[in-house]
Amino acid sequence: MFIFKVGLLCVVLFGLTGISLAQSFSVQRIGNGKQSIILIPGFACSGDVWRQTVDTLKSDYTCYVLTMPGFAGVAPEENPSFDNWTKQIIDFIRKENIEKPILIGHSMGGGLALNIASSNADLVKCVVVVDALPCLAAIYDPNFQTKKISAEEFKKAGAGLLEMSDEQFRRQAYISAISLTTDTLRYNDLVKWSLSSDRKTYAKMYYDYSNVDLRPAIRNISVPTLVLLEHPFKKIVPMIKQQFGSKPNVKVEYAEKGLHFIMFDDWEWYIQHIFDLLNN
Repeated sequence: MFIFKVGLLCVVLFGLTGISLAQSFSVQRIGNGKQSIILIPGFACSGDVWRQTVDTLKSDYTCYVLTMPGFAGVAPEENPSFDNWTKQIIDFIRKENIEKPILIGHSMGGGLALNIASSNADLVKCVVVVDALPCLAAIYDPNFQTKKISAEEFKKAGAGLLEMSDEQFRRQAYISAISLTTDTLRYNDLVKWSLSSDRKTYAKMYYDYSNVDLRPAIRNISVPTLVLLEHPFKKIVPMIKQQFGSKPNVKVEYAEKGLHFIMFDDWEWYIQHIFDLLNN
């Protein structure tokens, strides 16, 4: 079940204007505000996960909604990786001349946003991280250290996922959806996005992201960064503080209710914190 906990994020695209890119991910541009926002979904998710957020912001902002390759029906690429996706988003910002966008990322998308801000702070105005940590693996293993994983190790580790029957995979996706949101009306969307994701990308990116440790990079983030975490993380606040350190520009808040999909489970709390950041 942890495979899905890393962050089911969706890929059913929505919006008004499609953009054809050299990058492997898909993009929808919505709104025409002067300030741009780039919204990055999480693991195995569609950009549609941001629909309510975008509907709320599009009158004042230009929103670029991404869906990563291989997820939620978007064509996969041959060798997906967390680092390569980070570079693709950076290249997209530069190529499209998007001036100081705000990054909003959920789950793995939050990890991508942190990675971009730590390496290219000059490119972005601020960052919103929705339920992601610099190193999720370290919560379960305090001695965790990143290691180089060979292609053979990736293949072996992902074998169980790739060998599941469609029905087994569907059942696992549903069990995972229940663990990720308290909004029962969202279960079908989460399952649909997972089932329409490429299994090889799913397996590769799960193990790749499980090996990511951004704790050393956090010290390089100089832009305002808002971290919105699900309510259960309040049980391990000292561990969370260790990961983010005491940087004054990084503000960590804990949702009052709900699970991983905070934008579904605690909408009013979530959107108010985003407005507070945007209006500062």
